[in-house]
Amino acid sequence: MKQINAYIVRHKLEAVIRALHKVRGLTGLSVFDGQGHGLSWAEEAVCTQLNFQPTIKLEVICRDELAEAVVAAIEKAAHTGLRNDGKIYVCAVEQAVRISTGQRGESAV
Repeated sequence: MKQINAYIVRHKLEAVIRALHKVRGLTGLSVFDGQGHGLSWAEEAVCTQLNFQPTIKLEVICRDELAEAVVAAIEKAAHTGLRNDGKIYVCAVEQAVRISTGQRGESAV
């Protein structure tokens, strides 16, 4: 299983969710409001004030074979061509447990 965390600009959320609905076999996602800094903050020689930018974090847990389709859908739908479009990270998930049924592994996702 894979965990995909995507940090995108707020105005692209609807487009990304529409794109993810087209990925067959994807069972769900979570959306979080956030704030953050990207590369432009790190490039400044002197940081006199923290200037966090609003962002959206999407979290998707999926079967390994869906991971590339999920990443591609997010990448395409979130792209604006401008700096600060966001980032996508993919991590391995060791275990999943569905609390209501006790299912474990991929069947719990």
